[in-house]
Amino acid sequence: MKLDILAIGAHPDDVEMSCGGTLAKEIANGKKVGILDLTRGELGTRGSAEIRDAEAKNAAEILGVSVRKNLEFGDGFFVNNHATQLEVIKIIRKYRPEIILCNAVDDRHIDHGKGSKLVSDACFLSGLVKVETIHQGNHQHPWRPKAIYHYIQWKELTPDFVVDITGFEDKKMEAIYAYRSQFFDENSTAPNTPISSKNATDSMLYRNRNLGRLIGTEAAEGFTVERLPAVDSIFDLI
Repeated sequence: MKLDILAIGAHPDDVEMSCGGTLAKEIANGKKVGILDLTRGELGTRGSAEIRDAEAKNAAEILGVSVRKNLEFGDGFFVNNHATQLEVIKIIRKYRPEIILCNAVDDRHIDHGKGSKLVSDACFLSGLVKVETIHQGNHQHPWRPKAIYHYIQWKELTPDFVVDITGFEDKKMEAIYAYRSQFFDENSTAPNTPISSKNATDSMLYRNRNLGRLIGTEAAEGFTVERLPAVDSIFDLI
């Protein structure tokens, strides 16, 4: 299976919170989209790895992604090294995405910045002929995505571009709320966390609507880039 977009997150729910609207829109437009989680989020205060597995599966079904995989790196303790790079490269070469969406370049959670750099490095190395990988007994061919875009997470980073997600915000929030153990539930007796408050989920909606306001639409999601995006005509920016 070849994917148009592969969205990668350090934890299950990273992708849904940050670019779920963009993925839902592109899927509706006929694009093939996959999600790769680097860890099972086993260090999360609320829930468990097994609960997160089930929640991630449910969220993937809500969004309609073609495939979701988990590399099961150590939550909080994975590093950007030869071994982890090769595992990400194997997935990139298997699905050959045109675009990679991945963690914020700088964020509150240490795994987000680490995951961001790990994926960027793996994307570059994946295009090198002399980096050899074998997947399911087969030698893989080099593949380098055409673009790597970093979604925005906890910190209020300034986006380099935004995607209009008008009409897809509800689908995004439905996928987020699939992680019932993680987000606001007035009946929950679990310990509070930075993302379990009503303010946290309200802020996701506000950010999307504020970015939408800035471009004259109802809602949008922001991304940062590693290289300048190019357009054929200035009219493409209208």
